[in-house]
Amino acid sequence: MPESDAIVYKGYRGTALDKLKAIGVRVWSDVVMETEQGRFEGIILPRSETADHDHIVIKLKNGYNIGVRASKVISAKEVSFKEAIYKIPESEFPRDDRKPNVTLLGTGGTIASRLDYRTGAVIPAFTPGELYGAVPELADICNLKTEKLFGVFSENMGPEQWIATAEAIGREIRNGVDGIVIGHGTDTMHHTSAILSFMVQNSPVPIVMVGSQRSSDRPSSDAALNLRHAVYAAAYADIAESMICMFGPTSDQYGLLHPGTRVRKMHSSYRSTFRTIGDIPLAKVTTDSITPMQTTYNQRRSDRNVTIDAVFDPRVTIVYYYPNMQPDIIDSLVANGYRGIIIAGTGLGHVNKPLYPALKRAHDAGVAVFMTVQTLWGYVQMYVYETGREMLQLGVVPCSNMLPETAYVKLGWALAHSTDLEEIGRIMLHPICREITPREPYNGYLIYQGGLPEIEDFLKTIKR
Repeated sequence: MPESDAIVYKGYRGTALDKLKAIGVRVWSDVVMETEQGRFEGIILPRSETADHDHIVIKLKNGYNIGVRASKVISAKEVSFKEAIYKIPESEFPRDDRKPNVTLLGTGGTIASRLDYRTGAVIPAFTPGELYGAVPELADICNLKTEKLFGVFSENMGPEQWIATAEAIGREIRNGVDGIVIGHGTDTMHHTSAILSFMVQNSPVPIVMVGSQRSSDRPSSDAALNLRHAVYAAAYADIAESMICMFGPTSDQYGLLHPGTRVRKMHSSYRSTFRTIGDIPLAKVTTDSITPMQTTYNQRRSDRNVTIDAVFDPRVTIVYYYPNMQPDIIDSLVANGYRGIIIAGTGLGHVNKPLYPALKRAHDAGVAVFMTVQTLWGYVQMYVYETGREMLQLGVVPCSNMLPETAYVKLGWALAHSTDLEEIGRIMLHPICREITPREPYNGYLIYQGGLPEIEDFLKTIKR
């Protein structure tokens, strides 16, 4: 393709390129296009290099992108032409000495992303300062300092990033900040919120993690509202804990502050994906109010004292039990040097008997093995059935109602403090920040089964 064509028809080849040339429109043209499927009005976008060459991509006036098969296009009229600039400008945040000081630490994820029209993928691209350019309402809430720690998707977050984030939080607290917001991808945000509950203890200010389920270029994006809720909570909430702030209902009525060790992502695409498990959320938050839902929590303080214990032994894993699991799974972990295993067992905390010899070999080799339940709600109860009692004799330690992911990060943190199995057990079973609770509230576990008449009648009475 000639260089001039590559510039004018970014990413287009084959039949789609031929059609654009034939109808006389360019990429970034605002067009009215007539097709065999009807009329479409919008902007011709660059084509992804990894996509087929048979479609033309149009951003409609409602903000959504569609692909129109080139062979179906009859004609197009170019209304105007202006190459879009998708980089959001970074600007200095205005300061008002009467407002609280909040630090926004950026790690990446969808809340800090844009659409890459070269590949068609969502990529980390916005710096924290650019987020202010996108959401100027933040200036009405606080004085915002921004610092980009990383620019990664959440699946690439791990011990190195957790430790650096905890240390950055400690530094900002000691420097006098009134609250901290952490922009993070949603997929593993509950892992990070849990480990920060152990690495950052006795915080005098709120630590609020926030993300978005839908990227900023989409009309249904939750990025801006989640960020406003999180910044408001960091600036004004009385709850000084590690928390996640995301949509409450699927609509934009309010956000929820979830406790860092009792929260989990429960839907791949819903904006209201996060749920507090085995408990209720800490508070409801809007852009100008916070309504506590729990009465007991670590309260905000005016001092600058905080304990940063940012250590982690990566030789830890989760094993999700399934029927017919073979003992070589456990033996291979021990042979490869793992020091800790979290089992997500069935029911009250069970695995099959063929695993017993491997569990004993793991314990004898000094590997810490703990049991959680894959039901998520409820407690490990290994004294009820014979299988549970037998595993206790093998050295498997029940983790009460700790979530598997929370147990995983806590065990990595505990292993960094001791090699003694008894001491590791003491650390694991000593509650630090809600990871183990004495009881689950009656309204903590509610699952509505769609399709049932009584549930459908109930849903008609509430906003969705």
